[in-house]
Amino acid sequence: MVPAWLWLLCLSVPQVLLEAQPAELYVEVPENYGGNFPLYLTKLPLHSEEAEGKIVLSGDLSMVAEGPFAVDPESGFLLVTRALDREEQAEYRLQVTLETEAGHVLWGPQPVLVHVKDENDQVPHFSQVIYRAQLSQGTRPGTPFLFLEASDGDEPGTANSDLRFHILSQVPAQPFTDMFQLEPQLGALALSPQGSTSLDYTLDGHYQLLVQVKDMGDQASGHQATATIDVSIVENTWVPLEPIHLAENLKALYPHLIAQVHWSGGGVRYLLESQPPGPFEVDTEGKLYVTRELDRESQAEYLLQVWAQNTHGEDYAEPLELQVVVMDENDNAPVCPPRGPPISIPELSLPGTEVIRLSAEDADAPGSPNAHIVYQLLIPEPEEGAEEIAFELDPTSGSMTLGAAPLQAGQNILLQVLAVDLAGAEGGLSSTCEVAVLITDINDHAPEFTTSQIGPISLPEDTEPGTLVATLIATDADLEPAFRAMNFAIEAGDVERTFGLDWEPDIGHAQLQLCKNLSYEAAPSYKLVVVVRSVANLVGPDPGPGSTATVTVLVERVVSPPKLDQESYEARVPVSTPAGSLLLTIQPSDSVSSPLRFSLVNDSEGWLCIKEGSGEVHTARPLQGIQPGDTYTVLVEAQDADEPGLSTSATLMLHFLKAQPALALPPAPVPARHLCTPRQSQGVVINGASGNSNLASEQGPYSFALGPNPTVQRDWRLQALNDSHAYLTLALHWVEPQEHVVPVVVSHNDRMWQLLVRVVVCRCNVEGQCLRKVGHMKGMPTKLSAVGILVGTLAAIGFFLILIFTHLALSRKKDLDQPVDSVPLKVAV
Repeated sequence: MVPAWLWLLCLSVPQVLLEAQPAELYVEVPENYGGNFPLYLTKLPLHSEEAEGKIVLSGDLSMVAEGPFAVDPESGFLLVTRALDREEQAEYRLQVTLETEAGHVLWGPQPVLVHVKDENDQVPHFSQVIYRAQLSQGTRPGTPFLFLEASDGDEPGTANSDLRFHILSQVPAQPFTDMFQLEPQLGALALSPQGSTSLDYTLDGHYQLLVQVKDMGDQASGHQATATIDVSIVENTWVPLEPIHLAENLKALYPHLIAQVHWSGGGVRYLLESQPPGPFEVDTEGKLYVTRELDRESQAEYLLQVWAQNTHGEDYAEPLELQVVVMDENDNAPVCPPRGPPISIPELSLPGTEVIRLSAEDADAPGSPNAHIVYQLLIPEPEEGAEEIAFELDPTSGSMTLGAAPLQAGQNILLQVLAVDLAGAEGGLSSTCEVAVLITDINDHAPEFTTSQIGPISLPEDTEPGTLVATLIATDADLEPAFRAMNFAIEAGDVERTFGLDWEPDIGHAQLQLCKNLSYEAAPSYKLVVVVRSVANLVGPDPGPGSTATVTVLVERVVSPPKLDQESYEARVPVSTPAGSLLLTIQPSDSVSSPLRFSLVNDSEGWLCIKEGSGEVHTARPLQGIQPGDTYTVLVEAQDADEPGLSTSATLMLHFLKAQPALALPPAPVPARHLCTPRQSQGVVINGASGNSNLASEQGPYSFALGPNPTVQRDWRLQALNDSHAYLTLALHWVEPQEHVVPVVVSHNDRMWQLLVRVVVCRCNVEGQCLRKVGHMKGMPTKLSAVGILVGTLAAIGFFLILIFTHLALSRKKDLDQPVDSVPLKVAV
């Protein structure tokens, strides 16, 4: 790595050198100075402590030899020793150094630039003494046709070399004295506006002008010189050109001359432009050429413009226009339109329906025979002997239409048509056009069932709704999937909508399903008429007979086996129960069903018997040899009385309890409670020691069980709460509203007794209180007494009315019997 101090040193050295290098001194010396010499120019910045050195003045070799400059060693002034000529040398570059005798530089070098200041000591002069120019009629006023040239040896850019041109005289002075104008600074000679309008080569064929050039610009003083200009007036040959017709693809030697223009004036050059740009050029003589073959299809016409300009690019006159027309030849074959996607034509389209109108394009000249196209159908070719064709083509218009031959849906047809120019004449160019045609499908086929008769299908009347009855299959001859979509419906034979259909429109399968329960008595059979239709509108003839199918369904009668109100029965029987005691009653679940005949199976001990018609189970003999805690199971069979083949069975399990001791307590009544029906979340709490003061002090546990009556066991449910209490609730949702006595068997140690729980089942209000009928209230009259009171009241009112009317009648009679004058007079108001 380079140390930092070295970098700083490298960067500071050039700066020090620059600071040490003296700035260049600039000194001016007047040209051709006429005063005394030497002429002191400027004092050099020498240091006083270094004045003992030797001053060295250096420059170019000639200057050192002649020595026009010197340095005064005492004063340090730079001086010039003689007069200087700027035209000989305009600037001098000097270098001054202060050196020791040994050549060691004490100061410098100091560069000095000496500029010789110009003075107007040079006379301008024309490049020619006599100028000759040709001027064509029709030249624009102000457009120079001759440029004068003059020079001055003084310093360029100063007033000493600032030249001005002027016309001193014009011969002849007719028709105007100022026929010409001369631009003072450029020396450009042109016609004046008056001269342009009155110039006539037949009258004034020649003019001579005396012109002057003067330096010092527009100042009055200055040097001057004169020259003569001879101007010859010539006829205007800048005339319009006739249009030119050139054959395209012309076989010739290129460049090929096509026309010529001429500007009769002098100092002319020609310029050509083509719109649009084309292969044309013009030479110095005004000859116009085409440089290569032309293609009419690329560009049919060109407009050429030719300018005549002076040497400064200014136009002498308006440009000439030349129209070039490219003549056509049959070099382009017809071009068919690009083959696009297939053209869709619906099947069964009428003959004459236009398929496409071909429009081939020919790049040759429109309206000419080269672009006159006719058409000819190549493929498909009509079959030999065929009376009908599928496609017809108009050779002139290119219109392709349908013929009388039928086309089938799904056909892909590639048509090939020959397009020929020259109206089909010999030598014409041709191209083959291709058109793809697709015959699209229409919904002209109605769906039809593959089978019109299905069944008969037998269904048991207990068949579950949702069961699949049959599958109907339909087909559609159309090709388009949208036209093959189907709808199915049951149109007849199912007024109650016992059956339903499930299908997917695009599959063509319909599933006939059972929707409601069957009944042999209501309808032993069904004849369903199913119709299938197309989802899209059908085009063409109406659907045929295959669009319907008949499904015959026969309902098989099913007799349900009997059902009991319970799947199994249990009873708790003390071992001391005597023969003939009712244990429980087996009942059917449906009281409306056919009557049942009951029997016992597996009653191996013969302890039980059952009544065939009622289902009451009794003890057939005393229960001997049975121990408390044993169980005994038999099978109860119930057989339909009308249909002996239909039967059911249920198990009956007996749980044997200890025999009641001889000193068993009599049944203790329990205060009545009430429960609501339909069942609510209510119950009755039963105390095991209830109704017996002797047991009040004894501790549990107590065992609770419902009495052996099967009705009680069906309607009620008993659940132990703890060792001393049980909870009695309704087992069924609905129990007949009335007062019920529920026997509850309570066991404690070796004693057993029965509690009779009185429960009032009633309808309840929203507050859970029983709704009771209102009876006769004490102190309130009966209907008979109320009627009697009403009749008596009316009789009393009638009696009083009779007395009042009788009194009024007697008073009136008394008044009539009095004298007239005894009656007081009425006061008239």
